Amino acid sequence: MKRFLYLAVGFGFVVLAIIGIALPVLPTTPFLLVAAACFAKSSKRCHKWLIDNKLFGPIINNWQKNRCIPKKAKLVAVFSILIFGSFSVLLAVPNIYGKLATTALLAIGLFVVLSIKTCPQKQK
Repeated sequence: MKRFLYLAVGFGFVVLAIIGIALPVLPTTPFLLVAAACFAKSSKRCHKWLIDNKLFGPIINNWQKNRCIPKKAKLVAVFSILIFGSFSVLLAVPNIYGKLATTALLAIGLFVVLSIKTCPQKQK
């Protein structure tokens, strides 16, 4: 039962991470890290699938080994939050409470992304 729960939570977080690619309110990287942790406790095959994934694998591996994210990933995250978040707040959210809530979530997301250590660039 415990294994099934970890698997279900892991796949749930993978789905949220995929949605987070398009929605700036959802932080992709933390969801992937939680999914990787769940898969590590429940399924070697699923964990390997996530770690070996071309898109997600390098970020997860970097995090597990160095506790950092690449500069490019950080820049993409910050600009996505700012651009798509601004669009959401200004055009898509109809009332002031929704705008305030969305702005607060975007600010939290920016804080989290900016507070994570940036991986040092490799010397050529």
